[in-house]
Amino acid sequence: MAKMTKEMQEMFNRVGIKQLASADKKGVPNVVPINFMKILDEETILASAVFMTKTFNNLKENPVCAVSIWEGFTGYQLKCSVAIVTDGPVFRETQSWTEEEGKKLGLPLQSKGAIVIRIAEIFSVSPGADAGKKIA
Repeated sequence: MAKMTKEMQEMFNRVGIKQLASADKKGVPNVVPINFMKILDEETILASAVFMTKTFNNLKENPVCAVSIWEGFTGYQLKCSVAIVTDGPVFRETQSWTEEEGKKLGLPLQSKGAIVIRIAEIFSVSPGADAGKKIA
């Protein structure tokens, strides 16, 4: 497992929209903007499947993804494994969190599932000599 630094975590929390990339079992890629993500710990991110259809299905059949975050000229790509949770305490917590966020937006949002994302590798996507370099 790779660990996000404090600076990476702070950036993750500051930026609104992250990019979540998945692929189906044939390798057909899909990238979506996602806002319903939060850090559980330095190695784990929780996402809520709210509007996802294609991405959620991709993650069920091919449980790997990449998450990209950036701010200004600094960015990171996180290569990850995924576990889908559709019952139990993690799912119930995700449902509550999603509904609370929906109320803030004035939208009746519901989660189809909790997506537990475990970070395997971290790469720089910042422009310059270190672009593409594995950093964790």
